[in-house]
Amino acid sequence: MSLIASDKTGRTYFVADLHLTDERPVATGRFFRFLLEDVAGTDALYILGDLFEAWIGDDHDEQVAHETARALKLLTNAGTPVYFMHGNRDFMLAQRYAALSGMTLLADPVRIDLYGVPTLLMHGDTLCTDDTAYQAFRRRARHPLTLSMLRRLPYALRRRLARQARASSESAKAAKPSEIMDVNADEVVRVLREYQVGRLIHGHTHRPAQHVHAVDGHNCERWVLPDWYARWGYVVCDAAGCTLKTEDL
Repeated sequence: MSLIASDKTGRTYFVADLHLTDERPVATGRFFRFLLEDVAGTDALYILGDLFEAWIGDDHDEQVAHETARALKLLTNAGTPVYFMHGNRDFMLAQRYAALSGMTLLADPVRIDLYGVPTLLMHGDTLCTDDTAYQAFRRRARHPLTLSMLRRLPYALRRRLARQARASSESAKAAKPSEIMDVNADEVVRVLREYQVGRLIHGHTHRPAQHVHAVDGHNCERWVLPDWYARWGYVVCDAAGCTLKTEDL
């Protein structure tokens, strides 16, 4: 695989919820082609969480982790910056892997100027405030003491705990009404107002769409990124605005 730096195209790409794993090589291959065919030579790529199906530490040893680091490093070495925001599946990804892959870590949320439009980027899970059980789990799991403890555990134990957590999460989701796993509209308006932005881009819900929210007499855009299970896709923005693209894998 090789990348050749080219003139900037005035486009920025956003993806989330790829959930890459050795068990899903089709999605991995599609991601690498996306980097080569679409992203190379553009202004930036933002990965807004859940790049991987699970991440148990920067010693994560799936082959896809090594291959993805190489592909992203080629992209950044060729001049396209890559920014990474943690998701609910890969919040333990830390500076070691970011440096290996050439990614810059971002806080969640982060406000950027996107071709003149103040834009808020989020993974999206904090917008799902109706799912109170998940929000409580998120606060516990992201606590610095919890993260420090988890990173000190043996690799095999972390892997087993991750599998158990994933199985528990799937079981819990099956028992929840689907509407509480989507964003809360009032929370969306609150963050748009708080950060004084005209656009919000996020993932997490796996419900790709463009929405419009009225905030203090102004219409604000909300773009929801697709997952990469049965389909793949992205949001791409330039000076004229944003576009959502999805295709079957």
